[in-house]
Amino acid sequence: MKFKLPNPGLEDRIPSHERLEILEKEEVDDRPKWDNKTQYMLTCVGFCVGLGNVWRFPYLCQKYGGGAFMIPFLILLVLEGIPLLHLEFAIGQRLRKGSVGVWTAIHPYMGGVGKASMCVSFLVSLYYNTIIAWVMWYFFNSFQDPLPWSHCPLNDNRTGYVEECAKSSPVDYFWYRSTLNSSTNIDDAGSIQWWLLLCLMCAWAVLYVCCIRGIETTGKAVYVTSTLPYVVLTIFLIRGLTLKGSVDGIIFLFTPDIAELSNPDTWLNAGAQVLYSFSLAFGGLISFSSYNSVHNNCEQDAMIISVVNGFTSVYAATVIYSIIGFRATERFDDCNDRNILSLMNTFDLPERNITGDNYDAVLQKLNFTYPEVIKDLNLETCNLNALLSEGVEGTGLAFIVFTEAITKMPVSPLWSILFFIMLFCLGLSSMFGNIEGVLVPLQDLNVFPKSWPKEALTGMICLVSFLIALIFVQGSGNYWLALFDEFAGSIPLLIIAFCEMVGVVYIYGIDRFNDDIEFMIGHKPNIFWQATWRVISPLVMFVILLFYFVTKVNKELFYIAWNPDYVNFPILERLPFANWIYAIIFILAGVPSLVIPATFLFKFIRNRCRKQDDLQALQTVASAVSINGLSN
Repeated sequence: MKFKLPNPGLEDRIPSHERLEILEKEEVDDRPKWDNKTQYMLTCVGFCVGLGNVWRFPYLCQKYGGGAFMIPFLILLVLEGIPLLHLEFAIGQRLRKGSVGVWTAIHPYMGGVGKASMCVSFLVSLYYNTIIAWVMWYFFNSFQDPLPWSHCPLNDNRTGYVEECAKSSPVDYFWYRSTLNSSTNIDDAGSIQWWLLLCLMCAWAVLYVCCIRGIETTGKAVYVTSTLPYVVLTIFLIRGLTLKGSVDGIIFLFTPDIAELSNPDTWLNAGAQVLYSFSLAFGGLISFSSYNSVHNNCEQDAMIISVVNGFTSVYAATVIYSIIGFRATERFDDCNDRNILSLMNTFDLPERNITGDNYDAVLQKLNFTYPEVIKDLNLETCNLNALLSEGVEGTGLAFIVFTEAITKMPVSPLWSILFFIMLFCLGLSSMFGNIEGVLVPLQDLNVFPKSWPKEALTGMICLVSFLIALIFVQGSGNYWLALFDEFAGSIPLLIIAFCEMVGVVYIYGIDRFNDDIEFMIGHKPNIFWQATWRVISPLVMFVILLFYFVTKVNKELFYIAWNPDYVNFPILERLPFANWIYAIIFILAGVPSLVIPATFLFKFIRNRCRKQDDLQALQTVASAVSINGLSN
């Protein structure tokens, strides 16, 4: 099947293969280059492998059938993730431009795709670096023994614990009150928390220093930020496997529930997770690949990055659930101990007469003999599977569940320091790509004078981002961050990814693209790439986009709030969004998406007007010539 939309002037907008060979030599000093292939690969791995691999993928596995979720994830990784990753690598390397430059060169009407990527990268950067600021706050507090979230603070009279903490838990109190100082709803902005403000300043300052000269400095930082997380994950896995209950957590994670394969939500979330975990459609990967040699093997790079990314997701899930298994077992044992203590006190039994091993048998015997007494005791229901199935993701996993598990480990400050160093590296290496996805398009659009050095451009972006991100360090900051996370990187990314695939295959031309790849790597793409690029991947992404849009439109929008006055506290209160929040949601999800058709319409109308002006001018000239001819 050969189908290609008309694209006049393409040959004039892109360099020929011969020209690329010349540019390869001429741009040695003018255009940034990677020092070596390892630096490039580590940068891409750092950008693709982020916080989502550690705290979202394990949650999705647990929620959608454990090992069964791996099946749609791996299928869609092959049919959706790898083809689009290869496409972004190849088109960036071929055209040697950032996202805006690439799509404008393919067709001027497609410039909105690059602008949309830039908008999404900017919005995601705002809240992503705030998470790094939170990580830094916890890291600084980890140099205490005991950890500050391992116990409740005393009240003002020093006669007991603070009531809010006593009703909830030390980890919840430290997160929602000591760290965020959360307001009870998103309408109550509260004041700026100075400790988070300082951490946010540090986070943007560190990012600026690392990105000050683009890939010249980030390329050095990735040797640490991209490799250290794997070292820490391995240390945690070794330590986790020595803890009681860790194997139960891993078994629970990977026990497949085949029935989930018939659930459309399972496939929908698997497809979305593939897109997010590869950091596709952000524009950063296109920029990174544009700094490669024109004959770099981009196909091999895509396969390596894909394998590393998929492996990291599964590996991180194993590590996380080994620790969650330990936490669940500790809570299960504590629950049993409280019940055992109640039975021993009620029936005046000798110490150690009831143990965890014989608890069920003794309880059954006592319940048969004294049913009324047992009923009046109101013993807790202790269920290990129920504790393991308490699915949490995102900040809840990092700052509540994992921190609670760490407090139960010997030498807990050490494990806390390691954990937050890992999160810091994961977040920072992803931010490198996000900033690149903003900086390069701004340069392509000539927003700033070309005389400005890169240090000034990077500093301007970081400063503006920091000022806007102040909204996240208010009392309502956590609610705003959840809003950005939910909508800024969802539907826009799916739309951009779909447009990228259609743009290359049907506007740039798949035959031209095949010839480009043969020129760059020495052979044409095989049947797998042809089938996925032409039909399978666009179809998969269209279906995911359609279902994602339908489910989100019909879904009632709520957010969860920390409210000590709530009747069911410490359960988080579910609140509907105020009407004005829907305008913010439109800005986050709608504006980046609408940039694509808006750019198309603007350039189409402008070109039509110019053609009419040219035609009128031509008619005027023709009339003047005719009049002069008659007069002569």
